[in-house]
Amino acid sequence: MNRQNNRTLTMMVALFAVVAGSLLQGPVASACPFCESVQQTIRQQSETMDAVVIASCLDGESTRNLTTGVVKMKVEKVLKGGQVVKAGQTVDAIYFGKVEVGRRFLLSGVDPPNLQWSCLPVNERSEQYIVKATEVEDDPVARLLFFRSYLEDEDPLISRDAYDEFASAPYDVISKIGPQMDHDRLIEWIQQPEMGVDRKRLYFTMLGVCGGKQDLPMLEDMLKNPSKSISNGLDALIACYLTLAGEQGLPLVEELYIANKKAQFSHTYAAIMALRFHGTEGTVIPRSALAESMHKVLEREQLADMVIPDLAKWQDWSQIDRLSKLFKEVDPKDNWLRVPVINYMRACPLPKAEAALKEFEEIDPEAVRRAKAFFPAPVPVRPKANEDSTSSIQPVVPNAGGQRENIELKAGLRYAALAPAKSPVVGVIAEKNDLANASNPWEFACVLTVSLASLVLALFLVLTGGSVGDSQPESQTAL
Repeated sequence: MNRQNNRTLTMMVALFAVVAGSLLQGPVASACPFCESVQQTIRQQSETMDAVVIASCLDGESTRNLTTGVVKMKVEKVLKGGQVVKAGQTVDAIYFGKVEVGRRFLLSGVDPPNLQWSCLPVNERSEQYIVKATEVEDDPVARLLFFRSYLEDEDPLISRDAYDEFASAPYDVISKIGPQMDHDRLIEWIQQPEMGVDRKRLYFTMLGVCGGKQDLPMLEDMLKNPSKSISNGLDALIACYLTLAGEQGLPLVEELYIANKKAQFSHTYAAIMALRFHGTEGTVIPRSALAESMHKVLEREQLADMVIPDLAKWQDWSQIDRLSKLFKEVDPKDNWLRVPVINYMRACPLPKAEAALKEFEEIDPEAVRRAKAFFPAPVPVRPKANEDSTSSIQPVVPNAGGQRENIELKAGLRYAALAPAKSPVVGVIAEKNDLANASNPWEFACVLTVSLASLVLALFLVLTGGSVGDSQPESQTAL
């Protein structure tokens, strides 16, 4: 299968993940932009349970039921569900690991009155941690202030759980505890070569909200000479640097990773992800400046499709001529670039874009058809955290003199967030709120069915060359 079809299949799989995830999960808070939470935290799991207790084992290896795995345990502390279980009560739990009389467990039960228990062995330290965590007030900021002290705990269970709490926390919540972070400790952790990539990404994110200009020389050195342990977290490093350096930091990032055609693809992609973060969640660099950096990616044809949707969502309509030229001059083997350009023009409210679309339809009607059939036109991102959510979006457009001027979009445009930073799809929007808030379950099923049918049809078109009912199938087609 050629490169074009590989890209298309990847996009289709990712589109399915975005759509299905949006439909099945409902609305979720955006988590730390550069972190990956590998599992639910103990707190999150407990929230879904009917009862959570600390229990001690009454059975040893000689008395346990080896066939069924049932072990008798005594409830020592009730952390949740006091109405269905009491301290001192004896319960049966299934556990096939090693047991001994007196060994302590965290038991999580569901489906009362005959609770079914899951077991997690705990030691004295992790038990104290879990009990203290249940006593923290139900406030996102208060929770992070509690868990920050356990990020590098000597107990792997505790340190992993504390990390996952931060990794699943929204960026704006992490920002609020910036003044109370241990800056020097973060610097120490970031500079440790053996520190895991996932944690370095989190610590760069944290440094971005508690660091200062004094950290810029260190970060610049890391950018210019990225070690192997830094490269995999380069997007978080670049985002941290730009948070502290502001707009003045863009030239260095452009020089190293954006305009530099010798830069590794993974490094350039990391820089794009960092710019995208600052265009959506960051508050220190205006979108107009970030868009100027994105323009430099357009000079690298093989990467241009990754940033065109961002320009459309940021309403930067200054690139109509350049994108029209790209559309016309693109190598026929790489015509996958045409769909993002088409969608950019579909989103643009200017007559010039409408005229370009008509011209595109004459040049490549199949590309236009696919763009309209399988991709929604990019819609404006929500105002950033430091913008007035009630104000009109002011798109950037070229005027007759080549300078930029602002225009207001017509009323009625809906806002939608950018696709998740980790998603391989660029420009695919899943309108989570609209789908998750559908009150009619039949509407939900209908949307899901149509989405899946569209994906199957698209995949069929890719595998068959893109033509249905034509005697001359296209040799090179792509989404």
